[in-house]
Amino acid sequence: MSLIAATTKAATTAEITLDYHARTKHKLERYAVGPETLDWDTQPNPFREFSGCSRAPLPLSADELDTSFAEIYVPATRAPEPLNLRSVGILMQLSMGLSAWKEYGLDRWALRCNPSSGNLHPTEAYVLSSNLPGLEDGIYHYLSRDHALELRYRRQGKTGTVRLWVGLSSIHWREAWKYGERAFRYCQLDLGHALGAVRYAAGTLGWGVRLLTHLGSAELGSLMGLDRSSDFSGVEREDAELLVAIDPYLAANLAQTQTTAEGWESRTGHWAGRANLLDPHPVYRWPVINEVSTATRGRSTAVRSLFQYPPLQHSSSARATDIILGRRSAQRFDRSFVMDAKTFYHLLDCLMARPIAPWDMWDVTPRLHPVFFVHRIEGLEPGIYALPRNPGAAESLRKVLRSDFEWRTLENTPPHLPLVRLLPADCRAVARTLSCHQAIASDSCFSLSMLSEFEPLIRSNAHLYRHLHWEAGLLGHVLYLEAEAAGLRGTGIGCYFDDAVHDVLGIKTTQFQALYHFTVGQALADDRVTTLPAYPWQAQGNRFQEKEG
Repeated sequence: MSLIAATTKAATTAEITLDYHARTKHKLERYAVGPETLDWDTQPNPFREFSGCSRAPLPLSADELDTSFAEIYVPATRAPEPLNLRSVGILMQLSMGLSAWKEYGLDRWALRCNPSSGNLHPTEAYVLSSNLPGLEDGIYHYLSRDHALELRYRRQGKTGTVRLWVGLSSIHWREAWKYGERAFRYCQLDLGHALGAVRYAAGTLGWGVRLLTHLGSAELGSLMGLDRSSDFSGVEREDAELLVAIDPYLAANLAQTQTTAEGWESRTGHWAGRANLLDPHPVYRWPVINEVSTATRGRSTAVRSLFQYPPLQHSSSARATDIILGRRSAQRFDRSFVMDAKTFYHLLDCLMARPIAPWDMWDVTPRLHPVFFVHRIEGLEPGIYALPRNPGAAESLRKVLRSDFEWRTLENTPPHLPLVRLLPADCRAVARTLSCHQAIASDSCFSLSMLSEFEPLIRSNAHLYRHLHWEAGLLGHVLYLEAEAAGLRGTGIGCYFDDAVHDVLGIKTTQFQALYHFTVGQALADDRVTTLPAYPWQAQGNRFQEKEG
């Protein structure tokens, strides 16, 4: 391809991506285009499965792990678990598995360890196994409902090396059914959460994870069998998103660890299975989602750039399994609860990119920078604060944000945290309005907007549009788990008025854009909702039920 042709193609995909982002902004006067009505009785099936596949049930052994949540951040403190069927079962249970079933009246729904916009779960997981004890070599689809692996591809021949990879894909219709054109954004945010879920789950086993950025979308689709038209004929297709390498020794000796999907390119074997139909009667069509999906396919080149900060303090000694399985999205917050400053600063500290989980798998300089709406933090004046997550971002932000912002560093802030106060003010009403008038943004202890370095990156490579959302979801997942570890709750907020956020902050260009909102506080439980076991057979016949709270 000539340089002129390549430049024209890049410009075209970038324009499609930028136009999609602008088109799907919520505005104060109108929301992004979506369905006019919703019939929850016709919600798409939340579980993809493949008929004609053999299945490998996975053990439910996560409760046997004694790994503390703090130990995930210091992998050298525990010996890595061996790669076998039991440990794979733990990895999938704590990352993509169910955490509970809920009942309210006649309604019943599943919760998962990886959070999702609207609990719609567009993310699917695939396991690639090589020479792993107890599991036949092949490519498997993970069916979370049954905690089982469906053998999509049986590989012939042995490599002699024990290796494991996890691939993730998206089914856009699951989100589009409810959210319309904006759904592609939510699918990408969910991928960031799922990526974080995989990294934390691997940490409970003493394992490391590496995101493989050298594989393009087409290669991933072929590798996971998602380009097999006959297997998806007449049903919702899946978009190949990412692949991670998992290895017990990755965290301790990264330089000597093989992280590519070696041996699969020239494989021989047999494919099996046909995907199920999730929605037999779709009412709407959103062609723009396919357009932006096509435009943002590709690959990215990453330069490893992590920073050295003091070791994390105050990490929870509670069992990691309990925190991961106990994570929930708060629906309401206690408006009188005040968060202590130590907890707040710890939450912020966990967002800084260190060579520890989950940032040790993220090979790029941080490009998202939270702006906090602080409501009730002990010893911290209410107002708007910013946390530039890389040294060069502070100056760039100062040039685009309001000229009358303070940029004041506070005396009690840990010296390594680049937190600055922009404006002292009671911002509860503003936070609520900006987050689509949702009370969770004002009743919490703080909410935040994640500002992303944007248009220059998209113009250089439209595929980065996905990566920016993954980074936002990853930030949200850290906040989810750290809030849970602190006895609090968080909630991701995908609905916000994009340009109204920019107006409040003084942003007049698309150099930075808001990609995700989040909120943290003391949750209020709804006693009317009943909690049931994630996997009834795990309860061994016990019909125990508990109420929320």
